[in-house]
Amino acid sequence: MEIKILSAREIRRYQKQIMLPGIGIKGQEKLKQAKVLVIGAGGLGCPVLQYLAASGIGKIGIIEFDMVDETNLQRQVLYGSSDVGKLKSIIAKNRLEQISFDGTIEIINLRIDSNNALKFVADFDIIVDATDNLEARYVINDACVILGKPMVHGAIYKYEGMVSVFNYNGGATYRCYNPPSLKSINNPSPSETGLFGVLPGITGTFMASEVIKIITGNGEVLSNKILIINAYNNTFNTFNVINIPENHNIKEIINSNNKI
Repeated sequence: MEIKILSAREIRRYQKQIMLPGIGIKGQEKLKQAKVLVIGAGGLGCPVLQYLAASGIGKIGIIEFDMVDETNLQRQVLYGSSDVGKLKSIIAKNRLEQISFDGTIEIINLRIDSNNALKFVADFDIIVDATDNLEARYVINDACVILGKPMVHGAIYKYEGMVSVFNYNGGATYRCYNPPSLKSINNPSPSETGLFGVLPGITGTFMASEVIKIITGNGEVLSNKILIINAYNNTFNTFNVINIPENHNIKEIINSNNKI
């Protein structure tokens, strides 16, 4: 006897997605069974979390230790004026539970670092890097390499967004794209440079799309590629990333104070 994973109500709710070639009932079932960890619930994390929750992901984890600041509200659309001074993780969980039909939202009110990354990453299928910190990206990357997890990565700068998928089926890692010896590909904070308010929404939506494609096995995944989105001049460019084999030989995360 075949066990039904989706209820009749879920089939109605996700009907438009189920209708798509390449997704169907089987794809929607995969989404319900998937576990996705989103690290960072700021500008990028907000749209990622909303679209993943709405798509029917079964379990979403949120790692975020920061509180809502008034300067966040221009772009972090999960939060409102009444949330200023409150923990982002708790507010995000409350909002997402109104979007997600039958999923589980788990919050972790801690910084991710070299001491706890493996523990957190191990419990999830796909890791989303929505941080704005270069050192944290190496920690997340290394944990994903060690545990064999794909890392969906996004970054934003002024009018420009970047999206890629690292460590997917043996593909290029974040260290292949941005070797730590180089340390040139960094994104200053919005407080230093300014940021186009809708850019995180555009970029984060592409990140959520990559997560859904990985889970359902539908569509072309941005592995070994970098997608650059420029909202100022309406251009989309894709660049290849060379997969360097030695970057897959990581055995442990170097103990450090790297944090988001």
